[in-house]
Order: sequence, then C-alpha cells, then structure tokens
Amino acid sequence: MHPKDTLSNVLYIDLTRKTYWVENRKDLFEEYIGGAGVAINLLREECPRGTDPLGPDNPIVFAVGPFTGLYPIASKTVAMFKSPLTGNLGESHAGGRSAIAIRMAGYGAIVIKGASEKPVYIAIHGDKIFFRDASALWGIKSSLTVGRIIRERELGAGIRTIMRIGRAGEKLVRYACVVTETYRHFGRLGLGAVFGSKKLKALVVSGRRTIPVSDKKGYREVYKELFDAMVKSPAMRKYHDLGTAANVLPLNELGALPVKNLQASKFEKAKEISGENLAEKYLGRRLACAHCPVACIHLAALREPYEDEPYFYKTTFISYDYELIYSLGSMLGVENAEDLLKILDEVEVLGLDGISSGVALAWATEAFERGLIGEEETLGLKLRWGNVETYIKALRYIVAQPNEFYRVLARGVDYASRIYGGEEFALAFGGNEMAGYHTGPTGYFGFLAGSRHSHLDMGGYSIDQKVLGKEFTIEELVDRALKEEEWRQILSSLVVCFFARGIYKPEMVAKAFKPLGWKLNVKDLEEKGKIIHRLKYEFKYREGFSLDKLKIPKRIFEVPTPHGILKEETIKEMIEIFKKKLST
Repeated sequence: MHPKDTLSNVLYIDLTRKTYWVENRKDLFEEYIGGAGVAINLLREECPRGTDPLGPDNPIVFAVGPFTGLYPIASKTVAMFKSPLTGNLGESHAGGRSAIAIRMAGYGAIVIKGASEKPVYIAIHGDKIFFRDASALWGIKSSLTVGRIIRERELGAGIRTIMRIGRAGEKLVRYACVVTETYRHFGRLGLGAVFGSKKLKALVVSGRRTIPVSDKKGYREVYKELFDAMVKSPAMRKYHDLGTAANVLPLNELGALPVKNLQASKFEKAKEISGENLAEKYLGRRLACAHCPVACIHLAALREPYEDEPYFYKTTFISYDYELIYSLGSMLGVENAEDLLKILDEVEVLGLDGISSGVALAWATEAFERGLIGEEETLGLKLRWGNVETYIKALRYIVAQPNEFYRVLARGVDYASRIYGGEEFALAFGGNEMAGYHTGPTGYFGFLAGSRHSHLDMGGYSIDQKVLGKEFTIEELVDRALKEEEWRQILSSLVVCFFARGIYKPEMVAKAFKPLGWKLNVKDLEEKGKIIHRLKYEFKYREGFSLDKLKIPKRIFEVPTPHGILKEETIKEMIEIFKKKLST
C-alpha cells in the first residue's frame, strides 16, 4: 500500500454519544485487502455475540477497497451487519457513488455504532462530520422525496452519495433496504431496518481527495488494458444494451424462471415483461455507477395521464433489472410491463427489498388460495395472481403493519410460514427469500449454504447452466461452487462489480495491484479469498447458524428444472460435502 494512501483510515461513529474518531487500521487492510475482507473483521470486533439485530450494539460497517477510485467498475460498497431477517451475517453491496465518495472522503471503512434517541442523519464531508436533526424527514412517504430534500441542503453535488431509508426502514420491516442515488440499493437482508432501529434516516458522504499510486506509467497501462477489455467485451455489451433483464427470455426458454410462487418454471407472458420489450417500449435512459463505462442501470419511463387534465401526463423513471422482473413480475403472475413498473415504483417509494417483497407476496397469494389465510388477515384484500393494485395495497400494509398478519409478513416468509403454515412453499433459504433462478442443484445449494444465502454467493445458477448436457459428479459441482465463492471474496474486497468477474481474473488482479505498491501474487490472493470466506462462516457459526439445520422448501422438488426434477438427497449430499471442505 502507498504510504500516503488513506484507505486504511476507519471512521468510527457513535450515534448514542454523537461522537466520532478515526483509527488507522493498516493491519486489517494489508492482511484482508478491503471491502468484504476488512468488513467481516470489523463486524467480528464490534458486534457482540448474540446481539439483537435491531439493538444499539449491532454495528453497521461500510467498506471499500484498494481499486476503488482507481480502476473501472471497482464501484461497489460492501455493507456488513447482523441481519434482522436471518438473525445472522448480513452482507449487501451497492453501486452508485457510495464507494467513490467514501474513498474521496479519506476512508476505507466507516463503522456506525449505538443508536440515537431522535431521528438524525449523518453528513460526512471529508474530515468534517455532522449529526443533523432528521425529525422533519422521519415519516415522509417517499424515499425519493427524502433524497431530494437532502440534496438541497448538503454540499458536494455531483460527487456525494446520499444513502437513505424509506418508511419500511422506519417501521423495521426486516427486509427494508437502503436506497442510494435513487436507483441503487443495499437491498438484501434488512440493512434498512438496522438504520431504522438506530433512528438513522440517512448517511451523506463527500470528499475531494486524490489517491496516490507508486508507478504512474504502469498504472496507466493497466488501466487502459482493463478499460479496453470492458468496452469491447461482448459480455459487458449485454449489460449495457439490455442489462440483466436480458436473462428473462433465456431463463424462461430453459424452464428456469420461477412463476407464481414457483408453481411453474415457464411463463407464457414472459415476452411482455422481458428486457427486450421494456427496452423497445419504455426505456427512458441508462445510468452508470461512478467510474463505470458500461451503464447497466436501465430506467423505464412510465407515462400516465392525469385523470382530470386531458393531454397532461406524469412521467416516472423506474429502475428495473432481472431480479425485480422475476420477483415482482413472473413470481406474482404479472402479465404486462405497465403493471410491473407500477409495483416496482411502489417498492422504491417505500424502501423495500424487491426480491423479498415479491416472494413474500407470492407466498401470501398461495396461502390465500389454499385457505391458510383469509380476508380477516389481509384486511379485505383478495390476493390474486397478477392483481397489481391489490399487491400495492398489500405492500403498504406490510410497511404500516395495521394488524398481526402484516406484522408477521414484515418479518419475511420463513417466519410467516411458521406462524400461518405453508412452509413447504415458503421460498426462503437460510431465512432469506430466494433469487430468480430455478436452474438446478447448484443454484439451490448456493442459496442454502452460501454466506449470504444469495445467488451471488457461489454463482450456482451460472454453474447449472454451464454443465447442462455434460457429465459431472456432485463433488465436482461443490468444488466449482466453492472455488468460485472463494474468488468472489477477493472481488468483493477490491471492491469490483461481479459483472466484471470475467475481466478481473486472478492474473489480471495481481497485475493491477503492482502499480499501486501492493505485492500480491495469484497464490496470495487465492489464499486470502479462502481465509475471508472461512471468517464469514466463523461469524455465522458463532451466531447460531448450522448447516445441519437448514430447511429446504419442498416446492423446489416439485417443478422441473433444466436438469429435471431435483432430489432432496442430492442437495443434502452437496451440503455434507461442503461441510467437510469447510473444515479443511
């Protein structure tokens, strides 16, 4: 690390006492790189065993990495905390400007501890930290409005990040998200609820520092090589043209697209909600995270007429991607693009995680159909597949929590199904609602055994597709998934967007480190990835996680995947193999 680099500075903020201080944690950054590697260590230090996820002792850790601000697509911030949804490790990544802003402010990590008695937001402008009264912002209907108000008040236009929660976070919905730069999110595992429990409405960060490099000529050469690879790569071009929404039709064709709470894996209306249809008829603009040449963020322009004003229209820009199309589209039987966009907008306004919200509504719809819940629980709502107006009302009830049913549903489908029944079709894995891939055994193994219970843990959804039609053993699948996950620890410590994983390969990463003054070879990186991965599991075990007690929804064994009908013993065998490999 360059001796003048401020990456190793960690800003600690105590909300209870309204104090802050900076420590140089060169020990952590040189050993664990940054991002996820540093964050898991800070979480282990600051989070007492058995901490209530919604209590003041649960810290929020934000961390960036050595490539942030220097190389393209190193644009993510890692957030780490104890999840109020799963009661275990919470890890969420977001793009936008957050990573660059933290790095330019002079920090590699921020740790927020304690809880405020009244609503506040924190403004970090370089080495100046302010605790602002947010009482007037608390309770505002839309997270978008909150961002607009803060933009008018704070410095740093064009270089700052504004992370904020909506009403869902204030009301402690266990899958509330944190919205940043309006169209990016720390979505999964309930960081928004942790903000809400601390009475923290928002976090603003800006700075204007420069980042030193040891070899300027070498740095320019590596930068150009990376940049050229990104703008010329067909894989990256896909993300620019259609974004992840390009996955809808191929997954539907494979029979891997979850439909109506995974009662089917092909959707006859897939074309209507596909990336192609959205791009052709609704695409309003593309956006990029800071220091990214790809621009994968796609915004649809929804044009709606005012009822009492002829020829007057309201145009709303709404972010969409594959996971949202799956969870709030096919998973709910939504058959047209305009209805899909309306429900996406509502999730944005409320500040909810889109994946968990859609899976929660899908479980509730099937539970309603089966008579496990009725209109008494839903407060008169007749939950029906594709009925978006009813779903929007249900989302508002999940946030407002006017009765016991919605208070329970606000805790996720795993908890709700234990109270009301329907566990066999409650699609949660390790307590986290499933992502949109009914691809085969490795995908579900990753959902169950991954450190975040996410498709991003092991890339199992991708492995399933790559091995279609090929001979393989169960152990080979586990080996591939584990190796992928260990390398992803390095990418999320740099912090590099996983879309660029095909470019930031081990040899390229080692090469990119050299001009920055770091001495790391491929073997060093692979060993560090393994260590970081195991540290996450140490934390998970400490907080009660057990691979022996994982609950597998029966629904996944009832609907064909591209690999045919799955067998429960196959998934359990994969978990057993994985458990043994973790101990080596």
